[in-house]
Amino acid sequence: MKGSRRDFIKAGALAGAAVASGLPVAAEAAEKDNNRGPLSVLVLGGTGFIGPHMVREMLRRGHTVTLFNRGRTNSGLFPDIETIKGDRDGGLQGLEGRSWDAVVDNSGYVPRHVQDSARLLAKNTHRYLFISTLSVYADFSVRNDEDSPLATIDDETVEEVTGETYGALKVLCEKRAAAEFDKDRFTILRPNYIAGPGDHTDRFSYWPIRTRKGGEMIWPGSPTDSIQFVDVRDLAIFTIDCLEQEISGTYNMTNPPQAYTMGTLLEDCTALTAADVDPIWIGTEFAYEQGLIGGRNLPIWHPSSGPEAAAGGFSAERAIKAGLQNRPARETARDILTWWDTLDAERTGKLRAGLDAAREAEVIAAWKAQQG
Repeated sequence: MKGSRRDFIKAGALAGAAVASGLPVAAEAAEKDNNRGPLSVLVLGGTGFIGPHMVREMLRRGHTVTLFNRGRTNSGLFPDIETIKGDRDGGLQGLEGRSWDAVVDNSGYVPRHVQDSARLLAKNTHRYLFISTLSVYADFSVRNDEDSPLATIDDETVEEVTGETYGALKVLCEKRAAAEFDKDRFTILRPNYIAGPGDHTDRFSYWPIRTRKGGEMIWPGSPTDSIQFVDVRDLAIFTIDCLEQEISGTYNMTNPPQAYTMGTLLEDCTALTAADVDPIWIGTEFAYEQGLIGGRNLPIWHPSSGPEAAAGGFSAERAIKAGLQNRPARETARDILTWWDTLDAERTGKLRAGLDAAREAEVIAAWKAQQG
């Protein structure tokens, strides 16, 4: 997939400098069996979007957390947690001679960096958990499970992360870490779009926030089109479950195919906002004609035909059997709206995904003209 879904997911994943949510992981999360007692956990990263949710969940469960990062993003977020300042590109000295029960790698995008950290930590760390991506798969026109073919790159020395290289580089990152940790000590989580309070990409957030404004609003494709994502808090909970219960292997992190659709998203957004919104369902072919497919135009939706026909059909069966619990999407949308209302005008003045008002009005006018 070129310049579309991979580009979009990469944009969210790389924005580690985003403002953290400041909201705790849901306290009502069920307590899990812990096979090993309190753990010492090293988090590579930890202060962007997903990291704070994971750190708070670890602390809530009584674990000891150490962060390793460059200190550039939200450096004062966890003043009471040990933070080792360093750089994955040749600046790992602060990790030498240290030991932890587990490592959570939230910031691995370049294979060489992942190899260096995994190799250094393998001797003194029991488990390595790598946060990858569903963009690792080679073909989005067919449904993928964890054993489906993966993306490749001709030149494995490439280190520039772009929409073209992101998925294949993540594949290599997985392989480099796996080479240092045997399979019983290694876990790969492949999240889809990650949504929830603190999301700096506005991909899922666009829909409830835009719905609240009311008026005519574009909804693409069909109400039955499947959309997939994972709430950041559910990802965090499952991550710590893997550490505590020594869950190894590879898992797609998403809700099941067809469990959530564009139609139910509209229902949820309308119910939450009580907005007077007039949904304008535009056809897929028209969306192609208008250049709306891919990028940030119609976030988290993918057409049900063409090269992304199965981008809403990733298997989640393995993760669900292992204990992943996806909260109701309406809860995710509700909490996003609550979080959004705490932000300043500079942040909320322009959504980072979705059509702006002028472009949306233009597309609606063109759609109506075509329909006669």
